[in-house]
Amino acid sequence: MNNGSSVSEFILVGLSNPPEFQILLFLVILVMYVITIGGNVLILYITNFDSALNTPMYFFLGNLSFLDVLCTTTAVPKMLFNLISQKKTISFNGCIIQMFVFTVGMDTEFLLLTFMSFDRYLAICNPLRYKSIMSKKACICMSLFVWAFGFSSSTFHSSSTLWLSFCGPKEINHFFCEVPQVLALSCTDTTLNKQVLIATDLVLGLICIILIVISYMCIVVAILNIRSTEGKKKAFSTCASHLAVVLLFYGTLIFAYFKPSDDSSDMDKEISVFYTIVIPMLNPILYSLRNKEVKASVEKMILRKILL
Repeated sequence: MNNGSSVSEFILVGLSNPPEFQILLFLVILVMYVITIGGNVLILYITNFDSALNTPMYFFLGNLSFLDVLCTTTAVPKMLFNLISQKKTISFNGCIIQMFVFTVGMDTEFLLLTFMSFDRYLAICNPLRYKSIMSKKACICMSLFVWAFGFSSSTFHSSSTLWLSFCGPKEINHFFCEVPQVLALSCTDTTLNKQVLIATDLVLGLICIILIVISYMCIVVAILNIRSTEGKKKAFSTCASHLAVVLLFYGTLIFAYFKPSDDSSDMDKEISVFYTIVIPMLNPILYSLRNKEVKASVEKMILRKILL
């Protein structure tokens, strides 16, 4: 429902690129999208159906893959359609839904990566109590908590835009609907909305970053105290993939937040491409490149398909 607004649809400006590169850009993003969906669906499949991967680490990895599929699918199909279409509009309700689902994914991922860091901390620093603390019930409760938080946070931010007035202009200088870009178009005073959005993102981001840093500081100390070189390598390999994912995700968002405010909105769109397409595409690759268990599971699945 479009409350208090005379605008029934928005125009998504999309990426700023010459018309002659539209088809090339479409093909590049389409290939990246297919790789992203394929890689993450594969991770989802093996973490759910391979008993060898029935551990907390892979349970959370399955959640992360689902989030990556959710966030990417929310933004990319509409972006691809707009690249080859003359009509680049999105309905008001469609924009709200896109904004809601994407915010659910992003806020949930903040907390999920934090719980994944805690999981790695326990596995390396407190291995004797790991199984008792990270029981199946505990993992499910953690998963429910991060998803409930993501839905609650997104409901709050997205629903607040329903009561704003949009009198025009109706061009969103982006390739999908995000809360800040939609707020910028409102003819209602959105100062409070923006302040609440920034405050909640900052508090959530800082808490998660601090907890992740503490977890990895403890992990580094524990690894340094391991006497054998082989033991150090094994301990490091169990958290290297997750650390790379954390650095990519938070590094991108920190850069986006601290970049000069006078930088063009084109840079905002380029950063958005990175965390909506590039990072979700890289996550399955990062988790499989150095992970023998994932490689073995994929090989086993391929052999089973060939033999059948």
